[in-house]
Amino acid sequence: MSGIPFTKMHGLGNDFVVLDARGGPIALSAEQVRAIADRKTGVGCDQFITVEQPVNDLADAFMRIHNANGGEVEACGNAARCIAAMVMDEKNTDHAIIETAAGLLDASRAGDGMITVDMGPARLDWRDIPLSEAVDTLHLGIEEGPLNDPAAINIGNPHAVFFVDDVESIPLEDLGPVIERHPLFPRYTNVEAVQVTGETSLRVRVWERGVGITRACGTGACAALVAANRRGLTLRAAEVTLDGGPLRIEWLKDNHVAMTGPVAVSFTGAIGRALLG
Repeated sequence: MSGIPFTKMHGLGNDFVVLDARGGPIALSAEQVRAIADRKTGVGCDQFITVEQPVNDLADAFMRIHNANGGEVEACGNAARCIAAMVMDEKNTDHAIIETAAGLLDASRAGDGMITVDMGPARLDWRDIPLSEAVDTLHLGIEEGPLNDPAAINIGNPHAVFFVDDVESIPLEDLGPVIERHPLFPRYTNVEAVQVTGETSLRVRVWERGVGITRACGTGACAALVAANRRGLTLRAAEVTLDGGPLRIEWLKDNHVAMTGPVAVSFTGAIGRALLG
């Protein structure tokens, strides 16, 4: 098969084109990533993942993440589960450490095809999100239509979490891109609309920066649970239901956030040279 081999994977419909660059570097431009991510003329994906040799000796692999718009980002929870599962299958083990630009992620099998990833600490200080000025990260002075008073959290990526009465009624496709580029977020932000359905359950829809509406966002689910618990709306563990299905999220006592969910391989193929321009 000619071209660059790839694997198409997804976590709850949040889908990825995965290239294995551990045998040698694969350098693609932002324009080439956008071409591959295009759902009409390319392979189609929310994120483009390159698996590389780790820099940290503790890690099994380095995961480089580009959004569909070609921009590189620090973290992706659903992709972390997919890459961890791939590495564990290769090593015939139940544990893997994945290195990302946001740090090391510890992953393990959780039974029934599920993977648990320690997504690292919830960063709550305005400088760590980051925000452009010092504000209370539990109550931001942002209002856009029916969305107002979000909480800001960094779980590898910045998030603005809005609580609403009916998540299905929110025109997130219109409001998401406006809030994503709000001046308070110098690196832009993911946007979550969250409906509390019980003390251990949330319904969440996500606008992902550089991507748009996604069926699932692992870091967004983590951010939603942390924000809900900080406001006294839920316990520290909950089932978070996204458009693509549920994730189990727990905010641990050491401030780390654990995420458990499924992974899947859709198909494999090769990226043709014509697509790469």
